[in-house]
Amino acid sequence: RMMYPVIRKLQHKRVVLASASPRRQEILSQAGLRFEVVPSRFKEKLNKSSFPTPHAYAIETAKQKALDVARRMHQKDLRTPDIIIGADTIVTIEGLILEKPVDKQDAYWMLSRLNGKEHSVFTGVAIIHCFSQDGQLDVEISQFYEETVVMFSQLSEELLWEYIHSGEPMDKAGGYGIQALGGMLVESIHGDFLNVVGFPLNHFCKKLAELYFPPGAVGLQRVKHDSIPAVDTFENLSEEEGAGLDRGGAQARGTQDAGHDRTAESLPPFPTGLLELIAGFQASKALFTACKLKVFDLLQHEAPLQAVDIASKIDTSEHGTGRLLDVCVALGLLEKTERGYSNSDLAALYLLSDGEFSLHGFIELNDEHTWAAFTHLESDVREGSSRGHRAVGDEAEGLLQDSCPGRDARLCFMRAKHGLAKLTAHQVATALDLSRFTSACHLGGCTGALAHKLAREYPRLTVTVFDLPEVIEHVTCFQPSGPQTEQVSFVPGDFFKDSLPEADLYVLSGILHDWPDEKVHRLLSRISGSCKPGGGLLVAEVALDEDPRAARPGLLRSLSRLLQTQGGERSLTKSRQLLQLHGFTDVQVARTGDVLHVVLATRPAT
Repeated sequence: RMMYPVIRKLQHKRVVLASASPRRQEILSQAGLRFEVVPSRFKEKLNKSSFPTPHAYAIETAKQKALDVARRMHQKDLRTPDIIIGADTIVTIEGLILEKPVDKQDAYWMLSRLNGKEHSVFTGVAIIHCFSQDGQLDVEISQFYEETVVMFSQLSEELLWEYIHSGEPMDKAGGYGIQALGGMLVESIHGDFLNVVGFPLNHFCKKLAELYFPPGAVGLQRVKHDSIPAVDTFENLSEEEGAGLDRGGAQARGTQDAGHDRTAESLPPFPTGLLELIAGFQASKALFTACKLKVFDLLQHEAPLQAVDIASKIDTSEHGTGRLLDVCVALGLLEKTERGYSNSDLAALYLLSDGEFSLHGFIELNDEHTWAAFTHLESDVREGSSRGHRAVGDEAEGLLQDSCPGRDARLCFMRAKHGLAKLTAHQVATALDLSRFTSACHLGGCTGALAHKLAREYPRLTVTVFDLPEVIEHVTCFQPSGPQTEQVSFVPGDFFKDSLPEADLYVLSGILHDWPDEKVHRLLSRISGSCKPGGGLLVAEVALDEDPRAARPGLLRSLSRLLQTQGGERSLTKSRQLLQLHGFTDVQVARTGDVLHVVLATRPAT
């Protein structure tokens, strides 16, 4: 219970973690700390050679991450957080700093350097206390690092590549994660295991205890700014300015604080996560509405703008528009200054209707169809079927038939599919080695986003997209330019009824979860009958995880399919059994990102 006295001190403080790392979030959550997550945008471009030690580099990076969040939150006129936690984990060997690999070859280079050797994992941590008065931001900085020594086993090339193809190394410092599959690479460790995972919880607890129950304040820097300056300004901060966290009158408050703590002991932990979950639909609807009103499109071309000007241009009320815009600021979708509102980086990348990686179509689909279907969830759960309502994610049948008939509905569905495919196509195309195939057929390939990515990655591969005639009719407006377009062709047809085009490799992406087992067996049987010996089937799906919390996205999608086809996500074990039942004996699996699995199954050669 090392954290317990500190938790009581932090219970009514606003704590922010300046990291999007799910591993750090899990470590701190399990320790009982209540916090918000505001990922840092600090570009990790510090000159490594200018630091005397690797841990000095990690500490400075952690500090700059936390200061970036402090600056942004202060400038947005949001309530200043009390504490911001920044962290940076690096792997070092023979004086060389290894961060996250940029691609599979880089991951192989890193793991080869570590193979059979001992290396160090450093995590730098910065704890920033923020105080704001009359528009001035005052910060106190405490920082430390933790080192853990890790010994790798001597591993074969085959095992290294198998691990790399799993996709796990790509967001891990040094190219491995000790808490998951990467644990098989490690022979021994000396030091804090959680430090290797990404956050030194034990040292963090001790540091907080020093800060809140100090024999004397040590290691703090106090810096005052009207607004936190740009990163470069912090490179020459003086060593120790000021002392201690407790300002004047601490002893006078002692009796009052003690009484307050006794009351706090009897209270359960504040359910921040649960409250956010309860109100989650409000945030979703605010996002959907802002997209529907084309707020982000407007601000991409004319920004910054005041609320009154935005309201005039989108024909809405000034009062309602101002409220919506402020909510979007709080959600990280917009930024606000004295000059007005402008798009955040997140909105500029994903929320423009014509952006390269736009999710506008997917948002439109959820707003127009999935939202309406979920309003009937209670009765649908009671009856086990939709009573005519449909929850539409990427299910072509519902959109192309009675759920939303007509050209506009088809284009709505296709825009949603296209946006999601653009985000995942590279991961799917590169998760496993497909270089031996010369022809592929993407069944239900819609706009061809994945087909074009496969053609780009494998210049010898020709790809046929096979989808319903009413889909093929509208694919022209989604086609890119470039030489790879000649490798991709479109053929209309129904993969449950019509003859499948000949190919060495058949591709199913986001298809099997749309159908119940009976139809899945039918489809796999047709593919197996068309697939030549030595040919393959590439399947990309959201697979259910053994841990329900990790499987949440898949489970939610599975629940939505209760309202339609009785389909849903299947576990990897069940998916493997389905493929093997239809003659695909050699099954390789790679996990990409958080929940998407890519499976390559091969028919045995005669």
